[in-house]
Amino acid sequence: MDDLREILAAERSKTADRIAALSADVEAVMEASRLVATDDEHDPEGATIAFERSQTSTLLEDARQRLEELDRALARLEAGEYGVCARCGQPIAVERLRARPTATTCIACAT
Repeated sequence: MDDLREILAAERSKTADRIAALSADVEAVMEASRLVATDDEHDPEGATIAFERSQTSTLLEDARQRLEELDRALARLEAGEYGVCARCGQPIAVERLRARPTATTCIACAT
């Protein structure tokens, strides 16, 4: 389980860094939208600020959800419940946990 703890911790760190970077991107896009007084919806040069804001905000929300999943997995690990299927109570295969460290169900229950 120590290698899985390391995988979870590394993934959590990477995700937290991604959240910080995306938060800065959202701030930059918001600042750009405040500075642009014209309608960017018809800009032939590329994506609109509204599109960029929406896309970056969605990526940020996805990263935040991933961080929550990782935190829940780490909490299960601390509680001694990590690697146990939430549906049937059987062990989740280590291979599955290595591939998907936040898995809460075994393969049989996931399908």
